Amino acid sequence: MATRDTTDTTDSPRRRIVEAAVELLESGGPDAVSTRAVAAAAGMQPPAIYRLFGDKEGLLEAVAEHGYAQFLESKRALLDPEPQDAVEDLRRGWDTVVEFGISRPELFAVMNRATGRGADLAHRAGLEILHGRVRRLAAGGWLRVGEELAAQIIQATGRGAVITWHSTPPERRDPALLTVLREAMVAAITRAEPMVPAEETGPAAAARALRAALPDEADEAGVLSEAELHLLREWLTRLAADGGAPRDQAYRREDHGA
Repeated sequence: MATRDTTDTTDSPRRRIVEAAVELLESGGPDAVSTRAVAAAAGMQPPAIYRLFGDKEGLLEAVAEHGYAQFLESKRALLDPEPQDAVEDLRRGWDTVVEFGISRPELFAVMNRATGRGADLAHRAGLEILHGRVRRLAAGGWLRVGEELAAQIIQATGRGAVITWHSTPPERRDPALLTVLREAMVAAITRAEPMVPAEETGPAAAARALRAALPDEADEAGVLSEAELHLLREWLTRLAADGGAPRDQAYRREDHGA
């Protein structure tokens, strides 16, 4: 059984094994990551891998977690909490994801297959950065779709760009594909000019902007409780999605798929 020691200092056995596995993965693909090869590359004996990770799948989960940590570090290095241009910030974030996936395909693939708790927590941290960008777009009146749909479009186009790039023979790859996909994503979720609530029919824009300005959780001032904040966010999400349609129309759409 693998131990739960997750100490990951620069010279720890765990760190040496994971870094050796990453190097073998990126140079030779998943088949190169055998316990014997990883142990030899790390200057250790194979039993150490079983003791720390359980088996090869446990090791690959640790590799995915390590990849997410590196990925988040690169994203946070470029993160501007208050960008002057939220749309350009969106482009930079998309480019960062795609560049990582294109430059490190084997690691990117392992990260996308990971199901472990550590990788999941790191993945969620990355999503928080993404949703932060989307919220800033919403607060500035830039979004033309709901926040959740916008986030899904950003993810789908980024992942699709990486998959398409690697499934295309090298001699046929065209960097213009990445630019076209990125700009199609931007056009799909943002407006050419920011929209102020009064300029849009119905309360959808106001709902999007107010929802984007809500705190993630109740603050110490106690203006809203956690339950009230959750309920308000649910109402605003419904208003933003319905575009202010009368309740009976929204009800008919939900019941009959209209």
